Amino acid sequence: MKAKHIIKRLSAYLAPYRIRFIEALLCMVVVAAVKSGRVYLLKPGLDKLIESKNVNLIVIFSAALIVLTLIHAVVTYIQNYLLAYIGQRVIIDVRNETYSHMQNLSLDYYLKRTTGALLSRLTNDMMYVQNAITTVPVKVIRDGLSCVGLLIVLFALNWKWTLASLIFFPLVMFPIKFFARKMRKTSRQTQEKMAGIYALLAEKLSGIKVTKAFAREKREMKKMEESNWDYFNVIMRLLRAETLQRPILEIITYTISVVIAAYVINSIFRETVSVGTAVAYLAALINFYAPIKNLADLNKDLQSSLSASERIFRVLDAEITVKEKPDAKNFTGLKDKISFENVSFSYSGEKDDVMAVKNITAQIRKGTTFALVGPSGGGKTTIVNLIPRFFDPTEGRITIDGVDLRDFKLDCLRRSVGIVSQDIMLFRDSIRNNIAYGADKATDEDLVRAAKMANAYDFIMDMPCGFDTVIGERGATLSGGQAQRICIARAVIMDPPILIFDEATSSLDTESEMQIQKALDAIQAGRTTIVIAHRLSTVRRADNIAVISSGEIVETGRHDELLAKNGHYSRLYNIQFKIQ
Repeated sequence: MKAKHIIKRLSAYLAPYRIRFIEALLCMVVVAAVKSGRVYLLKPGLDKLIESKNVNLIVIFSAALIVLTLIHAVVTYIQNYLLAYIGQRVIIDVRNETYSHMQNLSLDYYLKRTTGALLSRLTNDMMYVQNAITTVPVKVIRDGLSCVGLLIVLFALNWKWTLASLIFFPLVMFPIKFFARKMRKTSRQTQEKMAGIYALLAEKLSGIKVTKAFAREKREMKKMEESNWDYFNVIMRLLRAETLQRPILEIITYTISVVIAAYVINSIFRETVSVGTAVAYLAALINFYAPIKNLADLNKDLQSSLSASERIFRVLDAEITVKEKPDAKNFTGLKDKISFENVSFSYSGEKDDVMAVKNITAQIRKGTTFALVGPSGGGKTTIVNLIPRFFDPTEGRITIDGVDLRDFKLDCLRRSVGIVSQDIMLFRDSIRNNIAYGADKATDEDLVRAAKMANAYDFIMDMPCGFDTVIGERGATLSGGQAQRICIARAVIMDPPILIFDEATSSLDTESEMQIQKALDAIQAGRTTIVIAHRLSTVRRADNIAVISSGEIVETGRHDELLAKNGHYSRLYNIQFKIQ
């Protein structure tokens, strides 16, 4: 992505705050004007002082310089405050837009990226962008105006000297341009390394229990040390370029200043110029090169922010693969059946790639229980993930009452599907808010009803604050069975017409499983239920069972029918009950 394009996109975020930005711009003009005027004032002031030797004039001259300095300080404060305000507001807008887009991105986007890397976009990269908004305008606009103003002063004082000094100007700009390319590339690598550290932290901290269970603390420490050293090596390349750039500019600008100063002093000796003109010219020259040297700092800030902005814009430009049609209709409930029509699916979305599920054709009648069984990795979870449109089929289609799922509004469809996954996901919040997560208007009666259905009511009431008890991240303060029952209650409270249980009772003991199975039988009454189970005892009463192997349906039928076939299901059943 080109720098010009990135800057143009960033500038668009300033539009809502253009009034404050104009105010800040006016402040920059005042600062630049005061800075130039203060320097130019030295010529008439010093000349008159030397000529008149009037003590009162010294007081007036000194007071004028102090007043100009006070004006400079106050206006600089206002300018910095306005830019800080704009920077914070823009970052809020960019972060909100980025997070909103992340919420709308399809699940396939997250399968290819780490949580830590995405967190880095919302935190570390945003910091660089904010820094750019608050510092780059100051260094570009204010210092640019200061350079223009001081250049006018220099020409006004002595145009010949000024033309001579500008001959050396390309020497100043060369290192700035040279290091800009180097720092842009290195800055991008630095941010990628930091994203790697975020990814490592997110993964290892969420899996800290596994680390401790296998006593791998030292190994994880070593990984973090290696990541930190990788980051250190890259950022030192960036800092090396940054720290080398400024001394080179110092040498060039100082050498030019010394040469010109020697000539100006020689002109004083020859009495071809007044002391006031000479002092004012040297002061203007020094002040002229100071903002140019600030471009060294600007260079690093600008390149870092461009790299960070590019990474953020890549997220914003990521395509939403599961889209809602403009004329999508509301889902008003299942009236007849869900149909899989020759459905195949690849996680890459490419037809020529390996298919996770292949040629699935099945019908799930309203009010029936449809079970998916088979060995792990066969594609059972992938199949059910297609129903709420977490993914769309690569080939074929899924319909509800003859209408393609892609013709329904996404939120309407998903609110009609209650899901309990084998992966327990609870938030660090109260039990009340976790259960009512998908039902904003749930009453206390609804909470109690859902909790009782999931066999969770008794242990919830035994907790210190009941439904208001705050649980740990991912339900860390609950047992596995308790956490799973909260998840079941969360699905039930929505009163959805379609239920999906993906190993919903896998974390429960035998007694709790039996109690919940009874509750689930009652819950399933009048609802269409899709069950994934490894414990075949839980699907005996299913209206239809599909055996999935290597992404394909290899057998279908009721429990007794499948046993009589003496095929895949029968073999799985016999193995399981022999073990028991």
